[in-house]
Amino acid sequence: MSQTAPTLSAPVERLLLTGAAGGLGKVLRDRLKPFAKVVRLSDIADMAPARDASEEVVVCNLADKGAVDALVAGCDAIVHLGGVSVERPFEEILEGNIKGIFHIYEAARRHGVGRVVFASSNHVIGFYKQDEKLDNTVARRPDGYYGLSKSFGEDMAQFYFDRYGIETVSIRIGSSFPEPANRRMMSTWLSYRDLTTLIEKSLFTPGVKHTVVYGASANRDVWWDNAGAAVLGFVPQDSSEVFRDKVEAQPPVAPTDPNAIYQGGAFTAQGPFE
Repeated sequence: MSQTAPTLSAPVERLLLTGAAGGLGKVLRDRLKPFAKVVRLSDIADMAPARDASEEVVVCNLADKGAVDALVAGCDAIVHLGGVSVERPFEEILEGNIKGIFHIYEAARRHGVGRVVFASSNHVIGFYKQDEKLDNTVARRPDGYYGLSKSFGEDMAQFYFDRYGIETVSIRIGSSFPEPANRRMMSTWLSYRDLTTLIEKSLFTPGVKHTVVYGASANRDVWWDNAGAAVLGFVPQDSSEVFRDKVEAQPPVAPTDPNAIYQGGAFTAQGPFE
């Protein structure tokens, strides 16, 4: 029942970036400019005003279906980072992450958007042990409500491809910061340069259908195998290894600490929120 999605080439006319006020949204604001004539920036939080005609700034609550519909109108593709980005009570996750992803895909369907890049998370598979090597076909094992919401988002992406032909790359982002903060992040770290390249590949590679890819740089002890996402041709250029001496100067974590056991680290032990 799905249709063939149109192939995109850079620059598209208008690219939507949700979650633009967040940590990665601020990083990507300028980095996405080569990919579109206009980048429409959206968040529920305050954002810096549009700097020039290449930017549009729209405040939008992802839990508001009508507002999201208006937000997506006129866009050619979506980079969806919006929502709660940490472990929180389910009621908070429900609004921005679960209702939000549904509203994004419904708006994409109504307005003919054929490509979505979805910021999924390593917390979709967070309850696997750190000594397990995972590909993109393993059963999901979310480590909390946040991980559950990202798992739901991947199911939405698959459904909207199968039913409506909307192509998605779901990026299971590891830890994208200027540098890894601890030993766990030595395996999950994703540099901003590699993240930008991965988003570019996710936007413009033809025939991705619904592809799940792990977002990590070329780290020494990476836990994930991206062979199943080879269609993207993503080859990370950076590595956490340059930070090893600094990170290993930190006191070691106890062997019973979730950060030393599970791929999802501390997320596996947060809650219940009562």
